Formats: sequence, structure tokens, C-alpha cells
Amino acid sequence: MSRTANIERATKETSIKLSLDLDGSGKSDLNSSIAFLDHMLEQISRHGLIDLTVNAKGDREIDDHHTVEDIGICLGEALREAVGNKSGIVRYGHAYVPLDEALSRVVLDFSGRPGLEYNIDFPKETVGGFDIDLFKEFFQAVSNHGRITMHIDCLRGGNNHHIIETVFKAFGRALRMALAFDARQTGIPSTKGSL
Repeated sequence: MSRTANIERATKETSIKLSLDLDGSGKSDLNSSIAFLDHMLEQISRHGLIDLTVNAKGDREIDDHHTVEDIGICLGEALREAVGNKSGIVRYGHAYVPLDEALSRVVLDFSGRPGLEYNIDFPKETVGGFDIDLFKEFFQAVSNHGRITMHIDCLRGGNNHHIIETVFKAFGRALRMALAFDARQTGIPSTKGSL
């Protein structure tokens, strides 16, 4: 069974092509036109062992908001499509990831119900010229369009780069856990019989 997806989104604000393979080896080809975002998307791919390709163009002369949010929309849609009916998956995933002084936790449920709890206090408003508010927009879009419940918490940290990198690495690891097949699980992992 192939767990892949190809998503295209074209609006007056952005043009995005995104493809992924949930059972990949962590290869990525990322061209979002936002270098720091590409660096973070690479963390999802590498630590989630998801092959990920992103080509995006957006109205960055305004700001990065539309591009970041729309990539999140596409990633969420791709995750939802690739996982299919969720038969046999673990469903839940969690990870703690440290980087020097920073420690973050991400907990996921492929429940079919979108929800984001996002608790991060950044010491500065930007990292590498990138507006840190856009990370919440990114994860909100992934949650909404992937229909995933997410809890994202930075437990401690003093460096914006370290904080957000721990979040993206933990997200990748939590995805890897949640989307793995459970040899003991038959059918949909829910008492309702569907997710």
C-alpha cells in the first residue's frame, strides 16, 4: 500500500506543489522561498522519515504569512490523504526533543478532529528575520487540514532558533510514531470504528 500524496494549491496569493511519502527515508527537496522555513521543513522530513518535496511561490513582497500558512494547509491535506482510512496505524504520537537549553514536546492524535494547543513563549519576535507568529499559523493550518489534534509545548528555552527547531524535530518524531503500523492493531484504532 502506497502512502503518498501530491497536493497543488493555487490562489492569487500563492502557488504551491507539495508531495510526500510517509514511508520514505527522510529525503527532502524544499523550495519555499523562505530559507528558515525550508530548514524547519527539513527537520520534519528527516526526523519523521518522510520524503517531502515543496515548491512554493507567494506574495512575499507583502509578507511571509500567506506562503507559510498555505504550505501548512498543503502539508495537512497531504498527511490526511496519504494516511488514508488510518487502518492499522498507532494513531497517537509524542516526542520530547532537546537542543542545548531548549526542550519541547509535541503530542499528536490522528483523531479526525482538528485542534491545536500551542504554548511557546519566544524571547524575541523574530528568528533570522522570520516572524515567529507564523509558526503558530503553520501548525494551525496543518492541524485544521490534516484533522489532527496537536499539543505543542516548549518546556524551556532561551534561543528562538533552538526553541523552534526542537518543535519541528519533535513534530517529525511524533508523526513518525503516530503513522507507524502497529502489528497488533487490526482495523481502525478507535472504538467508533472510524476516524
